[in-house]
Amino acid sequence: MPYSHVLELSALSKVFPTPDGPLTVVENVSFKLKEGEFVSIMGHSGCGKSTVLNMVAGLSEPTAGAVILDGREGGDPGPERMVVFQNYSLLPWMTVKENVLFAVNSARSTRTKKPRFESETKEQHIARAEKYLELVGLGHAMDKLPAELSGGMKQRVSIARALALEPRILILDEPFGALDAITREEMQDELLAIWASSGTTGLMVTHEIDEAILLSDRIVMMTNGPNATVGEIFDVPFPRPRSREKLFESPGYYTLRNQIVKFLYEKFAHSDVDEPAA
Repeated sequence: MPYSHVLELSALSKVFPTPDGPLTVVENVSFKLKEGEFVSIMGHSGCGKSTVLNMVAGLSEPTAGAVILDGREGGDPGPERMVVFQNYSLLPWMTVKENVLFAVNSARSTRTKKPRFESETKEQHIARAEKYLELVGLGHAMDKLPAELSGGMKQRVSIARALALEPRILILDEPFGALDAITREEMQDELLAIWASSGTTGLMVTHEIDEAILLSDRIVMMTNGPNATVGEIFDVPFPRPRSREKLFESPGYYTLRNQIVKFLYEKFAHSDVDEPAA
């Protein structure tokens, strides 16, 4: 059965004022996400990837165009669109469980401004926090402080905190960029399993080609800025569930990877960017 579109980016543009006049960072960015789909955005540094994510999250208002969530314009930030940042953003004086529970208790509906889970009891809120910490493999660490965790574990707390609010869209802004290579691969595998279990629609910015192919159903390629826009969208044809080993053994994997590299280098050849993000 075909998915319905849960998110639509309709002709999004963002203009910032500068001393030299208005600067159009992104222009006429349009694509849609199906229910349960995972889409990555790629492009060179400065092409406006995070600007697009901020508009999707409601953290920045489009200069033109619209973010449409479930058929309605997105509006202010809210639990329907949860963001996982690169820097974890955990409260250091709270335990792992308290960090997730704080988000559950504080969440308000974007449109009604009522508590997201107002019908649940305190005990149900606690059970909700514990459920999602178990989902990300941190059931044993619920009472630890963030300072006692590795970088990968902190990012799993951030993901659990986001998923505990049952968002329509999980937004990830280079979530593993601060991790070492081995931990990054481990977290990619973790995210694959978590995303499959949660069924949430995902939108991620990444600079890593292999990461994008492993995780995504489609990869949206941005042209260089200013006036960056969608240059091409690649379908990722490999069936799920995926494993890194089987993916790397597929001849089609390298065909797709080379197409992405070609796009990035062709755009690099016509830009002032210092180095290609490949």
